Amino acid sequence: MTARIERPLSPHMQVYRWTLTMALSIIHRATGMALYVGTLLLVWWLIAAASGPAAYAHVQAFAGSIIGRLIVFGYTWALMHHMLSGIRHFVWDLGYGFKANEREALTWGALIGGIALTVLIWIIAYAIGGGR
Repeated sequence: MTARIERPLSPHMQVYRWTLTMALSIIHRATGMALYVGTLLLVWWLIAAASGPAAYAHVQAFAGSIIGRLIVFGYTWALMHHMLSGIRHFVWDLGYGFKANEREALTWGALIGGIALTVLIWIIAYAIGGGR
């Protein structure tokens, strides 16, 4: 008789070796949730703009503060990362990009691309005078 190897009945996090693809898939979900909160801040800004100069000045003062700029920067990154990860998932839905090297390239592309697009957007915003 051969000895029976005890294995978990269902896979769990202790079984898998963490990969960048796995981490970015989780981050994709987290950025999706963060976009809900950021969209509420965007709605606050739009309502303030429609409410008059005093309400708009209050929101602009918050958005212009250090914490406000960090939040808006984070929102920009979450939006860019979520968009690029969504494209990555769409490519997978089409049946492409499952080979190990393709999967890694798409993952690194989403990670680096999200950061690069965020920085580029902020550079352009400051260049046209949005960062005064």
